[in-house]
Amino acid sequence: MKVYGYCRVSTAEQANGGLSLDTQRQQITGYAMMKGWQVDGFFVEAGVSGSVPLADRPEGQRMLAALQPGDVVITAKLDRAFRSAADALGTLEQLKDDKVALHMIDLGGDVTGNGISKLVFTILSAVAENERDRIRERVRDAKQHRASQRLYNGGKRPFGFDVVEGRLVPNVKEQAALDAARTMRANGLSLRAVASEWKHNFGLGALDAKTVQRILGREVAG
Repeated sequence: MKVYGYCRVSTAEQANGGLSLDTQRQQITGYAMMKGWQVDGFFVEAGVSGSVPLADRPEGQRMLAALQPGDVVITAKLDRAFRSAADALGTLEQLKDDKVALHMIDLGGDVTGNGISKLVFTILSAVAENERDRIRERVRDAKQHRASQRLYNGGKRPFGFDVVEGRLVPNVKEQAALDAARTMRANGLSLRAVASEWKHNFGLGALDAKTVQRILGREVAG
């Protein structure tokens, strides 16, 4: 029997001490000691989103390939290993079939060993997935609201606008270029022709057809 620890942080979480890799290692090592085990190795994902299925993560792949019947995997929290209920339950069933035990410290231990633990695991996996979807919805709604108020959401400046004191203010030259592009496209002219028009009559530099398409597509989507 070998005992492995699995740790993960996403890029945004690396600065958060409560979720740090060192904290997770300590929790896993302490839990193993209480069980009378020694951790044989750690699989550590640094800067990997929880939305990526475990089997598609670099260290997740290595760990799953290394596991043998009788081995034990310990992770500090459910959301360090899984965010998708489908991924969580599929992996749990596979580990059980392979006779590998999965221990989650925040769920009290072995989630492969008894029905109650599996029930809790199932419910919390679904909750974690739902919460992630809700966060995405809130972020999307907030960005849409800010965009409707012409507030700058950060990132690259949108074509056709300047950023002035945190607000999007129409850029006269680029808005005129957009108007010209709409007319040209309505008359059946190519994206390459639009790029040439922008370069020679609006001084917007050498843009290729794909860049023009992306700019016009983003405008339609907005």
